[in-house]
Amino acid sequence: MKFSSLYRSPELNPKDLKALTIPIFNPINVYGRCFHLSWLGFFVCFLSWFAFPPLLHGSLKKDLNLTAVDIANDNICGLSATLIARFVLGPLCDKFGPRWVMAGTLIVGAIPTAFCPLVTNVSGLHAIRFFIGFLGGSFVPCQMWTTVFFDKTIVGTANALAGGWGNAGGGVAFFMMPALVSSLLGDGYSLHRSWGLAFTVGPFVILVFVAALVILFGQDCPEGKWSKRKDILGIGIDNTLVTVVSVRSDQKTSKRIVSQVTPGDSASAENVAVDELIMADEIIEDPTLLGALKTSFSYRTMLTALCYLCTFGGELAIEAILSGLYSQKSPKWSQSLAGDWGSMMGLLNIITRPLGGVISDLLYRTFKTTKVKKFWMIFCGFMQGVFLLWIGLVTSLSVHGTIGALAAMSVFMEMGNGANFSTVYFINKKHPGIVAGTTGAFGNLGGIVFSLVFRYNVTDKGTSDYGRSFYIIGAICMGLNALVCFIPIREDKYVSAHHEAEGDVKV
Repeated sequence: MKFSSLYRSPELNPKDLKALTIPIFNPINVYGRCFHLSWLGFFVCFLSWFAFPPLLHGSLKKDLNLTAVDIANDNICGLSATLIARFVLGPLCDKFGPRWVMAGTLIVGAIPTAFCPLVTNVSGLHAIRFFIGFLGGSFVPCQMWTTVFFDKTIVGTANALAGGWGNAGGGVAFFMMPALVSSLLGDGYSLHRSWGLAFTVGPFVILVFVAALVILFGQDCPEGKWSKRKDILGIGIDNTLVTVVSVRSDQKTSKRIVSQVTPGDSASAENVAVDELIMADEIIEDPTLLGALKTSFSYRTMLTALCYLCTFGGELAIEAILSGLYSQKSPKWSQSLAGDWGSMMGLLNIITRPLGGVISDLLYRTFKTTKVKKFWMIFCGFMQGVFLLWIGLVTSLSVHGTIGALAAMSVFMEMGNGANFSTVYFINKKHPGIVAGTTGAFGNLGGIVFSLVFRYNVTDKGTSDYGRSFYIIGAICMGLNALVCFIPIREDKYVSAHHEAEGDVKV
């Protein structure tokens, strides 16, 4: 990618009008605009979803008299709703398109966020965490949105950038929420009133604002409305005529040239029919219940799902306990200081997750096979497990040594997340939303499983045995990533689409 491609209108693949570059510095262009709305929607959802963990070991623990078991159970409640949401939102993205699913997720998640000040006991906290957990499903429309706008040669980079920047919302929550609570306490509000208002003046207002941006300025797909996504190929126009589409793309315009021919009249018509068949395999179809179940639990979907269970599942569970871990390692640390250092893992996503996708795309373009994407994804997950095993076994690490070790582990873990959703697109092109939703849901399943590991490693004294939890999670990650090596990936040879964008090329 040239630097100029970051601000110029992108070249397009003439077969499907997907962009061959990412116009990051051109939010006026529809491709740049939708790219930014995808990660921004995801970002604010994660900001609200992760707003509780930095307060659990401080303000909430003190105000609601929470025990270590209560905190662990609360984290599981937040993850359980997201597990359900991701399974549901995947098929909805295939049916209605990612833009409206993103807007709906923001609005639905904003409602329980507004009711946070009403929480007065542990049961109420668990309930509100469960319903706010719906926001964690926003990852699915985020990744689906970039998938439908960007070509397969760069979709890994686009998905990883959007996913990494959006995921950073969880990191921002770790220093924003304690700061808001401290500010409100300084203004004379009670402890309960301070943390309750922090959710209203922060996440709630932002969620509603971004939902409005998505509705007003977003676009469903390159063709316009989601219902027109099949128009480029003329699928279903009639049984005798095949629509041939050509595209010329330059810096200012994208022009389609459409003609119709009767199949079988000539050799050229036969070639058109072949191209039509090839591209029809990549059209996103409306899902059926049986088809959704078959796609969700196919062995190829399990390739990305099980890997994501380790990487994103590990990230969710570990981020939720960071403030408690640092406070245990250094009891003199304040809630704000522990939260500031706890934000590190989430903020690393700005660089590490995109890096995983960029490397995946680079390897794909170099070796011209999706197999290299698969093994890069597995390597990252396995190395994550190695680092967690080491951190868990070396219990003598100081708080600063633990921060450094977790930072090194996070590089592989978060690169694995980026590598994963660089691979998801190639699993099933007819139902990418279902694959994305299932993969994302397995990430939350991993978060629940690993949170249970932390939950059942609470000592008789009421403190958490973090070291034992880490090496158990590390062993699970190493084992699962070794196992999925035997799952084959759908082979999709790399072919550059740049030459197709240089002139009128028939699809």
